[in-house]
Amino acid sequence: MDEFWTIQQAAAALQVHERTIRRWIGDGRLKAVRVARTIRLPRGAVEALAAATNGHEQADHSVGCPGEGNGAMSEEKKDAVVQAGLQDVVAGESSICFIDGERGRLVYRGYDAVELAEHSTFEEVAYLLWYGRLPGRVEFEAFLDSFTGSMELPVETVMILRMFPKAATPMEVLRTAVSSMGHWDPDSGCTRLDACLRKAIRLTERIPLVITAHQRLRHGKEPVHPIPGKSIAYNFLYTLQGTEPDPDWVRAFDVALTLHADHEWNASTFTARVVASTMADMYSGVTAAIGALKGPLHGGANEEVIKMLQQIGGPERAEGWVKDALARKVKIPGFGHRVYRTDDPRAPVLKRYAEMLTRKSGDTRLFETACAVEQVTRDNTRVYPNVDFYSGLCYHAMGIEAELFTPIFAMSRTVGWTAHILEQWTKNRIIRPRAQYTGLTDIRYVPLDERGT
Repeated sequence: MDEFWTIQQAAAALQVHERTIRRWIGDGRLKAVRVARTIRLPRGAVEALAAATNGHEQADHSVGCPGEGNGAMSEEKKDAVVQAGLQDVVAGESSICFIDGERGRLVYRGYDAVELAEHSTFEEVAYLLWYGRLPGRVEFEAFLDSFTGSMELPVETVMILRMFPKAATPMEVLRTAVSSMGHWDPDSGCTRLDACLRKAIRLTERIPLVITAHQRLRHGKEPVHPIPGKSIAYNFLYTLQGTEPDPDWVRAFDVALTLHADHEWNASTFTARVVASTMADMYSGVTAAIGALKGPLHGGANEEVIKMLQQIGGPERAEGWVKDALARKVKIPGFGHRVYRTDDPRAPVLKRYAEMLTRKSGDTRLFETACAVEQVTRDNTRVYPNVDFYSGLCYHAMGIEAELFTPIFAMSRTVGWTAHILEQWTKNRIIRPRAQYTGLTDIRYVPLDERGT
């Protein structure tokens, strides 16, 4: 007896159309393997599904059946396996970032990201991601000098920021402002590598200033000019709050920026690479990436964590809240990850800084609640806190409004986005995947007057 069946055999056994079998493979209901370049399904799994459905799940007539004007699909399309959300699909090669999901490691250009966060700086990591190596002292000093020339926003950008309605969210403003800044970039229209690197530097330096200038304007305050020679972390806090930032805040913020600098081919980075593959300019790629990050399934989780902790109200209420959420199958913000099968290596680092910052502020209740939520969740599930669970607590302890958490994500990830855009251009081929068609074909056109009402 054959151990594996073809799609055609499985469809016959289950009394469904072959396209339904492919859909079930795509959504994980049936596991498929490749045997001699063809798709095969374990016979036992097919028979088990047949017994479970007991013939009640019939052919999906919404996609049509043979003999009903569908037309034939090519053999290439028949063998396609759809991976919903491109789960575990390797879509290309990159030397920028590596995630070991089983061991819980994050690597930037060969260096452990946690080690970089603890011992390096965000600016040095930016150099590493863009140039592929760490700089020497003279190189790094010259690199830092290049940031100084980009530290002021174009006058036109500030004028645009003043025009936004109060209802505009910080992410909406950031998306539009970044798109407009391309018009006033001195290297606009130039595609040489040195020009594109200068664009990456300007974007990395100016996006924080867009965020802080708009936040001050919407609260009736004038933008604050950054201080040349200071770090991006320092100037973000300074231009946001208008006062000399606490050194511990600056250090913690720099660590958070470093840990968010890149994360392989996530949704926003993949978006940036797709746009770059069309040979669109760098500002288009970053604008598109911001648009992807704006979606709640990608960005915004750390903001939801703060809301959740405030709703719980204290560590003594954490156990009841978590168990109730689990019973109702409600997703707990800040937990779980598509790639990591163990602890997100960034979370413990940010947890330490969150503890330090909240103790320094004198208000540890949210942090204690977070620790209680983490413990109860660990005791009752196999999911772990991700980078979002403690990052928001760090920002909250610095007095940063929750609505800025996702824009902060964008300002740090700009380094990664631009590095991936540059890498995409080095060996470019337009990214153009295929889709498994599930609709009808060869339907005869009926004139409008003959279709009735």
